[in-house]
Amino acid sequence: MDVSIEKVVRTFGTTPALHGVSLEIEAGELVALLGPSGSGKTTLLRILAGLDVPTFGRVLFDGEDALKLTVQQRNVGLVFQSYALFRHMTVLDNIGFGLRVRPWSRRPSRKEISKRALELLDLVQLSGLEKRYPSQLSGGQRQRVAFARALAIEPRVLLLDEPFGALDAKVRRDLRRWLREIHDQTGHTTVFVTHDQEEALELADRVVVMSQGKIEQIGTPDEIYDSPNSPFVFSFIGESSVLPVRVDRGRVWLDEKPLDLSAGDVPNGPARLFLRPHDVDVVDSKPGAISGEVRVLRRHAGLRRVDVEVGSGRDRIEIELPADLSLNYAGKLAFLPRRYRLYPASQALES
Repeated sequence: MDVSIEKVVRTFGTTPALHGVSLEIEAGELVALLGPSGSGKTTLLRILAGLDVPTFGRVLFDGEDALKLTVQQRNVGLVFQSYALFRHMTVLDNIGFGLRVRPWSRRPSRKEISKRALELLDLVQLSGLEKRYPSQLSGGQRQRVAFARALAIEPRVLLLDEPFGALDAKVRRDLRRWLREIHDQTGHTTVFVTHDQEEALELADRVVVMSQGKIEQIGTPDEIYDSPNSPFVFSFIGESSVLPVRVDRGRVWLDEKPLDLSAGDVPNGPARLFLRPHDVDVVDSKPGAISGEVRVLRRHAGLRRVDVEVGSGRDRIEIELPADLSLNYAGKLAFLPRRYRLYPASQALES
């Protein structure tokens, strides 16, 4: 099912939560709404679910005005961080609940409901646990049951609100892979909310980065990570360091030293140089390199993380180097970024 969000505004009293948000989601897409707390991502998901209504704007499901439909008529599958399973029901009864409460005219028979629930239990790899209660399951198993229950009603769209937030890191990684496989098998249009950038980049077909009720950027994971369109997106997605510099006639200057970096179309004046720890090359000291004092050196799995103090402002830049590189802890280090982004200093870090 295609979903169209058109200039949606949501205010709570005088407090704006969404500022004219527009987004097109194609049938079968898995889209992540990614942003920090207060960015508006959960408010947007609640509007899609019918749990909230916009102050202005439209939401269309396959061209139909979804705002005129009740929650039941929208037929969306919802999965929450807290699982929201019924503790007094077995796994099988939890999965079949949405079908049992349908109006009589659309309610399958008990036999059909049981068959559908068992099929979904197999799909989510929990066959044999149908008689257990939620308290007898692990957190990861409970979340799989919650997914199966959402899928049981054959939803037009699947909505996930921080679905892995209550789980430990290893279980989250396992369930991310599992969810992507389930999505590819079922082909549901899926929208999920997360503040975890790694989760969004690993799972989604497209990522919608939000900040302060607005969409900052929409793109594939590669586009979002490799070509961030603002200081906020660069600093929020992945690890990064920032260095205050100056642009003068196409050259980048650090203090009074020109660097071997092109300024592109960034105008003359103060700017910020953004770079990622793994996107640098150590070079022999030369006039056009960034150089500084090594302040912290630490092992990071198969690599070394080095904090280098740079420039007259003593800004700290973190870079990543091979673990076997011989390095004097108190020595100097010169490097150049392979990839970087320049933004005028007037462009705010937060929108």
